[in-house]
Amino acid sequence: MHIFCSRDKQYKSKLSPITVGEGLNLSIILHDSYYPCNVHLVIRRDGCDAQYIVMYPCERVYDCYTMYSVTYSTDTAGLYWYHFEFDGNFKRNRVYNVGYSVGEVTDKGSEYQLTVYGADYKTPDEFKQGVFYQIFPDRFHNSGKKKGELPYGRYLVTDWSEKPVWKQDKIFPEIGQDYFGGDLKGIEQKLPYLKSLGVTIIYLNPIFEAHSNHRYNTADYFKIDPSLGTEADFVSLCKAAKKKGIKIILDGVFSHTGDDSIYFNRYGRYGNSGAYNDRNSQYFSWFNFVHWPEKCHSWWGIKTLPELNETVPSYMDFICGENGVLRYWMKRGASGWRLDVADELPDAFLDEIRRTIKSENPDALLIGEVWEDASNKISGGGRRRFLLGNQLDSVMNYPFRSAIIDFVSGGDGFDFTDSILTVIENYPKPSLDTLMNNVGTHDTERIITALGAENMPSTRPEQAKFVMTDEMLSRGKKLSKIAAVLQYTLPGIPCLYYGDEAGMYGCRDPFNRGAYPWGKEDSELIEFYKKLGSLRAENIAFNGGEFNAIVSGLGYVIYTREKGDNKVLIAVNRWHEVEKFDLPDEWKNADVFMGDVEGNQLIIKPFGASILIKK
Repeated sequence: MHIFCSRDKQYKSKLSPITVGEGLNLSIILHDSYYPCNVHLVIRRDGCDAQYIVMYPCERVYDCYTMYSVTYSTDTAGLYWYHFEFDGNFKRNRVYNVGYSVGEVTDKGSEYQLTVYGADYKTPDEFKQGVFYQIFPDRFHNSGKKKGELPYGRYLVTDWSEKPVWKQDKIFPEIGQDYFGGDLKGIEQKLPYLKSLGVTIIYLNPIFEAHSNHRYNTADYFKIDPSLGTEADFVSLCKAAKKKGIKIILDGVFSHTGDDSIYFNRYGRYGNSGAYNDRNSQYFSWFNFVHWPEKCHSWWGIKTLPELNETVPSYMDFICGENGVLRYWMKRGASGWRLDVADELPDAFLDEIRRTIKSENPDALLIGEVWEDASNKISGGGRRRFLLGNQLDSVMNYPFRSAIIDFVSGGDGFDFTDSILTVIENYPKPSLDTLMNNVGTHDTERIITALGAENMPSTRPEQAKFVMTDEMLSRGKKLSKIAAVLQYTLPGIPCLYYGDEAGMYGCRDPFNRGAYPWGKEDSELIEFYKKLGSLRAENIAFNGGEFNAIVSGLGYVIYTREKGDNKVLIAVNRWHEVEKFDLPDEWKNADVFMGDVEGNQLIIKPFGASILIKK
């Protein structure tokens, strides 16, 4: 018996955060040997003084224990921290979190977090049971459609299977100048393939005019990069995708532009205008010059990426106004946005982005790039409020990625379950249900590499020469499959990085951005991902269903997702030995979607997974 555990309904009536005005019952159980009196819940809103709220004895537990309870609610959204205090044995005693959300009498633990969010916070339901597919547009598929000549400084790679270049020659000194020719029409041509994977949302890395293959150095927000096609191609892609039940969300890079842009125009590509050339430019106030024109604040000190002053009224109107960038592309078919480096954007700007997007389409999705726990993130000099109801719908879920990779590559199930439950405790349910669950992106190693290469090279020269052995590939594929089971069945929406399903491997940027291996795919792996896509499509439990941790061990985890009569049991074993689990009565006649059942036992094969379904 614990004094307190925030994940046990005996002590805390609700695992997840609460809304403004919603009551939360909190209880602690104290042994008579403490001679407890003056029992208090001590809670404070982040940055404010603590409240001491009396807890009253409500129940005698066994012979020597008493439960003390209180119901707490607040009319103010925000982040709250709490612990418990009581007098006894001639001293003041404090109950803190000592790990795994268990409370003990100590002065060395940490406070518990309680997130309180707006009661009107809603996220679009139509996304929640789906599957994201992230595409780096230049590298997915070349339609063969004739496009304009590449500007000077960029060149087209003639061998689609060539490895991306990390160090250019003297003629093309900038990284990111090698193009493979993937385009929007190419994506449209492959929609039937994406549909077969169960994809319902395509997340496109930047598609606006820019002068590098990654396009995070925007040159013109109102133009599709000519190497990808035209605005008409984008409209056509959105319409064709919609017919197949697939939505398109765009990458919004609004914290900086490229120096080679219509707005900054360092090199004069856009005439004599731009902040670099003209102090009277309409864009001059958008940038923070230390000494004009040569010294300007730039993103992470990268000179080619001048930072923007996001709260300058003219810039905010440019992005969020009636004729602004957000509305322009949504009117042409975009169903939402992913915000690059959202944690570097000011609150006022994020507030206005949400108002704009939701007024244009209440069912549009707004995802932010935040690598840490977004519920308590500190950046820009203060605590952020991404997930309280007035900013993001949700975020890219890097905490789940870390938990999955750590567990699958050798961690234990206890720590994995703790990491998952921490996110569930901290994130409001509307945001939890729309998390972008990625295990690989354009900013990370490919998942097969992350799991298969035990001694991954750390420098770019080494990575350029790195080739995974057959043994590494076999290990990476085996482990990536069980990672995918976790990714597809945890709360949130799985995001498949293009080519992971085909067996692509690679270290970090730019080696994780190779061209999709059409005709050389791993067909067995693709079929596995199709199976997982069908699992989500056919079970409403993945549309915001509850997560229940059943049991964890050193090498395995078992949990359920449940919504109404639909229940799915998921068991994953990253160990080299068979694990067996005695099934409760309610699961003995369940449908076996994956794995084996022998008699009344669920069999989880080594480095395998088992999934049962009840409807």
